[in-house]
Amino acid sequence: MHIKLIFRVLGVLLMLFSLTLMPPVAVSLWFKDYSYPAFLLAFFITFATGLFFWLPFYNIRQDLRTRDGFVITALFWTVLGLFGALPFLFSESPNLSFTDAVFESLSGLTTTGATVITGLDQLPESILYYRQQLQWLGGIGIIVIAVAILPMLGVGGMQLYRTEAPGPNKDSKLTPRITETAKALFLIYLMLTVVCALCYWAAGMTLFDAIGHAYATVAIGGFSTHDASIGYFDSSLIMAICMVFMILSGINFALHFTSWRDRKLRQYWYDPECRFYLKVIAATTVVTVGYLIYTKTYQWQDAFWQGSFELVSILTTTGFGVTDFTIWPAFLPFFLFYTAFMGGCAGSTGGGMKVVRVLLVWKQGVREISRLIHPNAVIAIKLGNRAVSDRVVEAVWGFFAVYVISFAIMFLILLATGLDFITSFSAVGACINNLGPGLGLVAAHYGDIDGVAKWVLCFAMLLGRLEVFTLLVLFTPMFWRR
Repeated sequence: MHIKLIFRVLGVLLMLFSLTLMPPVAVSLWFKDYSYPAFLLAFFITFATGLFFWLPFYNIRQDLRTRDGFVITALFWTVLGLFGALPFLFSESPNLSFTDAVFESLSGLTTTGATVITGLDQLPESILYYRQQLQWLGGIGIIVIAVAILPMLGVGGMQLYRTEAPGPNKDSKLTPRITETAKALFLIYLMLTVVCALCYWAAGMTLFDAIGHAYATVAIGGFSTHDASIGYFDSSLIMAICMVFMILSGINFALHFTSWRDRKLRQYWYDPECRFYLKVIAATTVVTVGYLIYTKTYQWQDAFWQGSFELVSILTTTGFGVTDFTIWPAFLPFFLFYTAFMGGCAGSTGGGMKVVRVLLVWKQGVREISRLIHPNAVIAIKLGNRAVSDRVVEAVWGFFAVYVISFAIMFLILLATGLDFITSFSAVGACINNLGPGLGLVAAHYGDIDGVAKWVLCFAMLLGRLEVFTLLVLFTPMFWRR
């Protein structure tokens, strides 16, 4: 492991991240909310720390290897999450503790969208902008790492697309091709954000709200500049725009790239993961809207808009809201919450276990049933016309097992802190799936739960965002042996 090189990269990351504290300063000066000293102080501390790490090793020139990639990937959110908390700590409004500041920062960067802050409509504009920007920065970080780095490391859903995605070569070092990949992905991400913001603005949002909500929509984050979230605007057009961009952002960005490059929209339907993703959205929307009409919770028009919006928002793990879905009748709140466990496609900004893994688990289940009937048959699992190796299927089952075990352990810890069953279950599920809103005491915000529970949930956010193995591998003795 190249420790000096890791410190050099970490230093560069911190110095680059410090520059992102300048736009909130400009927003503070424009709106005269007098919060800019908090951002300036955070800038100097972050830049100075980055310079401290980088300066002794600035002339190191080595290739990053697999172990280095794991460490840097984990540090990306852990360290930036800690330094991202500084403006929340230094600002007078909101007045957050260290635990709450780190929770809010990590929630933003991991695009979870769980918040400890209430009274958003009274917060300084610079703080509101900063929360939205954190999610946008975390979103592009997720895309680049998920598509360009994790496949090389052999973890993450994108390993299934290694031969087709515009990512790095399959050798053991990170190649310069990642730079080209990152540029292409960033342009697509930026283009989606700009178009989304313009659509929001044209639909009636202020420019400030349009930019902030575009950041959170394309990043599938769910932070809003208002306590009522998207419901604040009371507009079917804005809801429709939001749903379209949430669905688009939940699709593999490598697929966006190939479709844009080849100018062929049919690429989306030909991709088995994307096709399954769209079918699940359609089917679960019918169930949600139909049940709301059947139980006479809403008239058909309100049932369609509110039911479909909440379904798309939760399934894609965005977490925007237009109503309190937790008070909907019978099984519906849990039904919607369960869809977040699938989440978005691999290589998207969505959370959850990823669509491709759920699809493979389903296909593996069907294969095992077939083997009971035909024990000697050789049955291949295919995605489209391409057979999936048993090694990949084993990796998916391994991921699923570790995911469930991690969930169960954190769930028990939260119960031990005194939280009730529903709150504990949904809080862990919402954070490990990077969803945000849960059920029970965390339906609206996480400000009232115990500090220990918040740190456990911070770990759950990182675990979900780094797709479990990328983080857990750092806790194994084998990783640190020479």
